[in-house]
Amino acid sequence: MQEYIYNTDSNKEFLKENAEALLEFGRKFPSPGGGSYYLGDDGSPWKERPRETWITARMAHVYSIGTMMGYEFCGPLADAAIKGLLGELRDMENGGWYPGINADGTIIPGKQCYAHAFVILAATSAYLAARPGADELLRAALETYDKYFWNEEEGLSCDFWNTEFTECDSYRGLNANMHSVEAFLAVADALQDEVYRDRAGRIIDRVVGWAEENDYRLPEHFTSDWKYVLDMNKEKPDDPFKPYGATPGHGIEWARLIIQWAMSTKMCDSKKQAYIDTAAKLYDRAIADAWNVDGAPGIVYTTDWDGKPVVHDRMHWTLAEAINTSSVLIRVMGSEKYSADYNRYMRYLDTAVLDHSCGSWYHQLDRMNNLKTTVWPGKSDLYHAFQAMLIPYADVDVSIAATLRFSQN
Repeated sequence: MQEYIYNTDSNKEFLKENAEALLEFGRKFPSPGGGSYYLGDDGSPWKERPRETWITARMAHVYSIGTMMGYEFCGPLADAAIKGLLGELRDMENGGWYPGINADGTIIPGKQCYAHAFVILAATSAYLAARPGADELLRAALETYDKYFWNEEEGLSCDFWNTEFTECDSYRGLNANMHSVEAFLAVADALQDEVYRDRAGRIIDRVVGWAEENDYRLPEHFTSDWKYVLDMNKEKPDDPFKPYGATPGHGIEWARLIIQWAMSTKMCDSKKQAYIDTAAKLYDRAIADAWNVDGAPGIVYTTDWDGKPVVHDRMHWTLAEAINTSSVLIRVMGSEKYSADYNRYMRYLDTAVLDHSCGSWYHQLDRMNNLKTTVWPGKSDLYHAFQAMLIPYADVDVSIAATLRFSQN
């Protein structure tokens, strides 16, 4: 019987085998132009759907890491995604990257901070993997982000521009800022450029303040001057990117990023511990609100501001982040509670979320853990699931791609 206990040889082997299986599952993602097809249940491309920048960037990131793990077949796949990011998805006239391309070749208008953050992450991983074109991609991605999305005065990033970068939308959100923190830490590690680590810290300080003001349930949506909009999308609570209420999975994800940032800085130990304690409170709040609160295991997608579940569906990425963060908390807090959490998440992964017939993870389950496809049909990409197979034994203070690259030196 599979053993799910953290830091056992059998658990390490389980993660290794599933990382390899994920890399195999996603092999059919590249389009002729390099943009990533959205993957179906069995890994076949759904060519009628748009080829989106954020998915393509995630695939470039994953397969760049795969090359550093020694899987030779990953190199050409990483290169294909980089080709898409330097080619069909890039706006050579106005700068930056389109959100995506429709199946008929037309452009999806606008410019998204979220997508640009993933382009930076992809470029950083490709740079560390020494893939062709990575230098150009990273340089262009940082230049565009710094010019249009980062606000030095506020210490936060805006979310949306029009295609021409002439009109900035008034919406502000934490999701894009969260993935910007991830990207900034990756850049800081890869280039030894502390400007980006400092930026990550500025965002984190704002997030810590909002967490403390809201009983560690993080607001997701804001006005242009960073005032909460707590009732946004109340009529569409399961929106994939702007859901109503608190998103426990994001609280869990923020907790890990806060710890990574704090541990990577030169702060004194007492200050680091204060951030770690805050991260633990974010995680603990999310798990108390969301795990197994409706009679079945799993993490509910959203809650209201009192912690009551709103959307009971289980999204695969929330489990991935719970695996990641619990494994980090085991190492920085040393509590048996987090070991027990990790063990039950891994058991739930194996018994409910892993698709043992077609491969990869089911992306959406209902409150009784039956397959559901209203928000995330198919299996769009590998990013969350793949990272959850690596982060549990990676360095807690270094981005995942940098951990692999530096371990080879």
